[in-house]
Amino acid sequence: MARKVVDEYDVPELEQILASLGMTGVDGEFKNLIFAANGPKPDIVLRDAVSNRLEIVRNAEYCLTYTRPLDAAGLSWAALVDWWQRTHPGGTSDQLSVSQALCARLAESLASPPEEVLFHTYAALYFREGGHALPALIPQVYLHYDPYTAKHRAEPGPLARQRMDFLLLLPNRVRVVLEVDGQQHYSADGKASPQLYAQMVSEDRQLSLSGYDVYRFGGHELDRNNGRRIVAAFFRELFQRYDIPLPPSVTS
Repeated sequence: MARKVVDEYDVPELEQILASLGMTGVDGEFKNLIFAANGPKPDIVLRDAVSNRLEIVRNAEYCLTYTRPLDAAGLSWAALVDWWQRTHPGGTSDQLSVSQALCARLAESLASPPEEVLFHTYAALYFREGGHALPALIPQVYLHYDPYTAKHRAEPGPLARQRMDFLLLLPNRVRVVLEVDGQQHYSADGKASPQLYAQMVSEDRQLSLSGYDVYRFGGHELDRNNGRRIVAAFFRELFQRYDIPLPPSVTS
């Protein structure tokens, strides 16, 4: 409620209270999204260090890049579909067909069956009347970029988690990260790895301190039997927490 008041009226004192409670989202302006790579890792350079302008100089055809300004409403599925239609002209103008084409392209980047369960369960909400106003679920988003691969480094690099499994850009700069943990997150060669687990929770702390909200799913819980129910229930509670209304067609 306080956030709604601040959005509509100039109340510096209330803004300060929200900031002290950590309710202002991620600091810094949105620049771009590099996401949904379905092939080799993109080769990224800093073309203009003064303006912080990135350029993909190789393998750009395998990933998607969203550079539109982001307003206080975040990034909805409708906005992402509109961007896709304008950047990939020549196809059908039917919104449902465009939405399905974008969904299929995003699904190409998914890395595991549990990720597929999460993504397609959520995408089913988009295709129902009214669901396009919901936040876009963006897969495989680059958070950091290391120009070297693990094979080329003599020791682990400083930016271990280069990609987030999923990202939602909610209103008021709230950024929600969803991670789906397979065995590679906590074991090596079939044995529990305290080192991998420590690395994972350390990265989570850094994300949280930067203002991101991180939620994890165990790959085992997102099976074909119970996964859809778990995902649907999670998003209902998530949107309730962040005061994002679900249209009647989605909640029915």
